[in-house]
Amino acid sequence: MKFWDASAVIPLCIEEPQTKIVQDIAKKDNALVVWWGSLVECYSAFARLHRDGFLGSQEEEQVWEILSSLATIWTEIEPSEDIRDIAVRLLLNHSLRAADSLQLAAAIVWADKKPKGQHFVCFDHRLREAARKESFTVLPTKIL
Repeated sequence: MKFWDASAVIPLCIEEPQTKIVQDIAKKDNALVVWWGSLVECYSAFARLHRDGFLGSQEEEQVWEILSSLATIWTEIEPSEDIRDIAVRLLLNHSLRAADSLQLAAAIVWADKKPKGQHFVCFDHRLREAARKESFTVLPTKIL
């Protein structure tokens, strides 16, 4: 089981350079764990791609169907006071945005506050660095 940031879920739904990489990671362990807000972050990315003309209506509908299917099988980490407290600590110690601190805090709670040896799948550079400093094993090991 691995924790997946929204930046890694998106290429599971839409063809982009990282798609093969995340598909390979998912095939090895298709038990995805995500933060409660990841679904919203993914919908936001796909709506933006549609508005900017990179996704047609039919493509957007297909992407949403894939995302909906993934959401039925993943494990979602719900908001909590513990996550909020950890997210605040992360903001004070790392160069993160609020949503990214919540993602990482959710992963830390999922890891029972012992991230060493746990996997964090992510493509966002700042979030990868913070996860690494928090002792997660960050996947993929190299990004494009």
